[in-house]
Amino acid sequence: MSLSEASVIISTADHARLRRIASAGMRIRRVPPSARWLEAELDRAKVVSPANLPENVISMHSIFDFQDGITDQVRRATLVYPGEEDQEVGRISVLSPLGSALIGLAEGQSMQWRGATGERWTLRVIQVIRHPEARQKDVSAQP
Repeated sequence: MSLSEASVIISTADHARLRRIASAGMRIRRVPPSARWLEAELDRAKVVSPANLPENVISMHSIFDFQDGITDQVRRATLVYPGEEDQEVGRISVLSPLGSALIGLAEGQSMQWRGATGERWTLRVIQVIRHPEARQKDVSAQP
């Protein structure tokens, strides 16, 4: 079951690593809902090479601004792997409900997601400031 009908685009590199993380979560005796949500997002994602990932799409370690449906404030954040998260500096784990809702979204897209207690919230991506695949494209384009 997907969190929303918003289309998501994920690079092959992110997809492979995130699939391993979601699969590991699915093997836990009491499967965490976040592993199910992430797996659902990966199942419905359009997977592209890192060079073909649009620069306005959130990928792993992207820095972006979004409006969250809890406070209606615009927040700047970085999407990170489990163990790298730190809410005080805006590092959101992709294994959290919010993080699994953000992966693969483009600027201007909105997504509905479920909080830890089951409430439904909406978020909207305002701007992708930077994502690692964009930097790789710039480096590979240089002679």
